[in-house]
Formats: sequence, structure tokens, C-alpha cells
Amino acid sequence: MEQPVVHAEGIVKRYGPTVALDGARLTVRPGEAHALVGRNGAGKSTLVSVLTGMERPDAGRVAFGGEPAPGWGDTAAWQRRVACVYQKSMTVPELTVAENLYLNRFQEAGGRAIRWRALRERARRLLAEYGVDVDPGARIRELGVEQRQFVEIARALSFGARLIVLDEPTARLDAAGIARLFGKLRELRAQGVAFLFISHHLQEVYELCDTVTVFRDARHVLTAPVAGLAEDALVAAMTGEAAGAPRTVRTAAGPVGEPVLRAEGLALAGQFAPLDLTIRAGEVVGLAGATASGNTAIGETLAGLRAPDAGRIAVRGRPVRTGSVPHALAAGIGYVPEDRHREGLVPGRSVAENATLTVTDQLGPLGTVLPSRTREFARRMIASLDIRTTGPGQPVSGLSGGNQQKVVIARALAREPAVLVAVRPTNGVDVKSKEALLGVVRQVADGGSGALIVSDELDDLRVCDRVLAVFHGRITAAFGPGRRDHELVAAMEGMAADGPPAGEGTAAAHGTDGTDSTEGTAS
Repeated sequence: MEQPVVHAEGIVKRYGPTVALDGARLTVRPGEAHALVGRNGAGKSTLVSVLTGMERPDAGRVAFGGEPAPGWGDTAAWQRRVACVYQKSMTVPELTVAENLYLNRFQEAGGRAIRWRALRERARRLLAEYGVDVDPGARIRELGVEQRQFVEIARALSFGARLIVLDEPTARLDAAGIARLFGKLRELRAQGVAFLFISHHLQEVYELCDTVTVFRDARHVLTAPVAGLAEDALVAAMTGEAAGAPRTVRTAAGPVGEPVLRAEGLALAGQFAPLDLTIRAGEVVGLAGATASGNTAIGETLAGLRAPDAGRIAVRGRPVRTGSVPHALAAGIGYVPEDRHREGLVPGRSVAENATLTVTDQLGPLGTVLPSRTREFARRMIASLDIRTTGPGQPVSGLSGGNQQKVVIARALAREPAVLVAVRPTNGVDVKSKEALLGVVRQVADGGSGALIVSDELDDLRVCDRVLAVFHGRITAAFGPGRRDHELVAAMEGMAADGPPAGEGTAAAHGTDGTDSTEGTAS
């Protein structure tokens, strides 16, 4: 039998106390399209780093074609065996296609001195060999996403690699682009090229792949032929939950009230289709979807960070000027960004300064900021959110991740917003901190405001009264308190039925009062 293009067995990788891979294994055969799936944190990215020589495993072995993997740091040897095409292009936009194909090896194509005509001719032959219809003289920035991916694949194959890792390759492609990409991958498979396909879209796994491997909690759970594997069995392997009892959901303490936020016909080209969304006082709504689903863009649009192409937003019945963060703040929209380090905190400043950034107009007369008022305001926020700090003057960089996130939430709540929009609010914090942060979001709603959690983490979504699944920029399904993890994950991964066409209503979910809720329409 022909040797696998890659075989990994017993792979262990630790980062301090965190076990990222625990005895993981994977086998991919020549010409095979092999899917690697699992929820966030399952270990997929760490395994790819090991398979491409970016990370050295603490235990286990990797072999290519039956031979041991190259030595650590031998980049050229790794490139001859495997390459990864990432969701974010690794090409150089200002260079031509030919220059990108032979970057750092120009002499290989043109002798001692760089002979540009010979370089372009060699690039043309290489592209033709793999059926890639791209002008070698065109600059990468002039190409579409799909063409850039083909260039990266051709570059990887030019080193001799016969295993290509595709990390979310369809995230930025439309339906026609996905079809062309899959067609090209099938042609290359016929030439013996194998693909390890990582995707959050399970219907693509069934369309393209022969075999699927599931990781969960850093461990290998399942490897099986795609044909004959039921969709609910695949989702159950990913979540660890059989198609059975619903999980506990912490719902509203009382009946929900009047709408605090209403979006109508909101749309942003390339991100999400026209949608209607209503959040009521006393409820927490979830927007569940993978990173590229469009749910983050929806949250950022509500917070004023993005200007929509169409639609309107109102808070407590009053219109909000879209595309303006100051107006969103003034209208009563609090915002917790996804990345606290890049977007949420000023590292060199104190806890007090970070917590009061949105209320500087309340900290002194005539536009001044009085340190005494800043400290007093911060003390109230520290007490109400139980922020573990030595005091308001402590540099925010000295706090734990969970307490830093509480400071970000404190800033969002400082103006007592009508609605809190939180994007992946527990990202990068420990389990105990997650519970505390989600408890704060629940308290916001129980206090008479509304909250929107934008996330693909199931634990984040358990605090929600309603969850709307977002896939390819559309709300495709809605779930109430009786939801099951496997049903929600299936909808997030594109396995649920499509959302309602324009003008035909919405996917209904049972609301907290037992009636049908039609809030969250994909128009």
C-alpha cells in the first residue's frame, strides 16, 4: 500500500499548564481531501503548526511518505513536504505573481543575476502546469481572493510539496468562487496532491472531502469516511453532546420589556445581508456564528465602528446615526470589542483611566477631568464588577486577563447604556472568569437593559434567552431556551435550512414567555 503523505501519532503539545494537544493523531493519503474539524480550542491550529514545522511537539512523531519529519528549523525540507494556505493571504501585494512564486529563490529561475523575462516565463509554465489562469506579470494586489489562493497553492507545489493545508479557504469567497476553488482542488487531487481541509462549514466537508477527522478538547475523537457519516453524528462528535437533552440556559429573571434596540434592513456589502434585529429590555440575545460568518461585522455596525450600506438603527425608539461611535455611545449603546489588547485597553494607563474613557465629560467642569472624580467613579465600577486590583491607580497591564476584561466591560457600562453589545466577551480568560463575566452580562439585562453577545463559544451563548445563528452573512435559524448544542452548532456550521427569503418572515424561536418570537429576521 502506498505510504501516507503524512502520518502523525501521539502528538502532545503544552503551553505552560495548558494542554493544546493530548495524544493527537492524523493520517492523510495521497490524492485525498481530508477534513479536520472541531470547535474553537479543539487543537486544530496547534496540529497544523506541528505538521508544518512551526511548532515542535513535546511528544509523538510525524512522518511524511513513511520517512521521519525534517529536523527542527530545516525550513527548506519542510517546504518540500507540506505547505499551508491561510485564510489571510501570505503573499506580498506590491510584488508580481512571478515574484511571489519565486520569492527568496529568484536565482533558481534566472541564474546568478535575476533575469526577469526568464522568471516570468518560468512562472507562466508553473501556473500552466497546475491550470492556474493568472498573468505572471500582474501585481498580487490586482488579483481577487480566489486567484491569490491559486498562486499560493502553485507556489507550495513548486517546492515539491504534495500536502497542502487549507485553513478556512472559502471564508472570503462567494458561491461561484467556492465552486471554482473546489473544481481546481479536484483537478490537483487527480495529480496525487492531498489536501487537509479546515473549515467551519460542514456542508463543504460533505461536498469536497473523502475523510473527516474530529478533534475535541485537544484530543482525537473520530476519523471516518464522509460518505455514510450522518450529519448529526458529526456534530455530536464535535460537541460531545448526543442528540438528546437540552443544556441548561440561564434565562431572563422576569418577562422581557419594550425594545431597547431595533435594527431594520441593516446591510453591509460583503459582510451581511439585510436583516432586522430587535433586543428587548431584560433579555440577552446571542448572534452565533464562526469568525467569518458576518456576526462580528453586525456587532461592529451596531456599535458605530462600521457604516452600513443600508438600514437604520434605533435605541429606545430614537434614531441613531450609523457609522459613528460617538453617536452610538450617546444613544445608549455600550460596546465590548473582541480583542481587549488591541481595541479595549490603553496598556500604559491605570485601571481608573481605562474604566472612565467613555465618561470623561462627567469627570469635571468645562471639559476638565478631575483625578479625584476619576478615582471615585472607578472605585464604584471596581466594587460593582468585583475587579481584583490594588486600587484605581494600578496599571491595567498588571491585572489578570479576566480582570482586564472586566475593566473593558466597566468602560462599556459607565454610561449606563440601554443595550450592551459584547463581541466574544470571554475570549482568552479562564473558566472561573468566564462565569463572572457572563454573570455581569446577565445582570445588565436583569437590571432593565438589553444585551447582545456575538460569539461562537457555546458557553458564552448559554446566558442568552434567544440565539440567532448567522451563516454567510444571513440569520438562518433562531433558538429559544430549549435549544440543544448540536442543533445550534449545526446551524452555525451551515447545516440548517436557509433563512427566509426577503419579505417572507423569519425563523421563529420560542421566546421566554412560551410564545413564538419573530425577532431577528433575515430579510
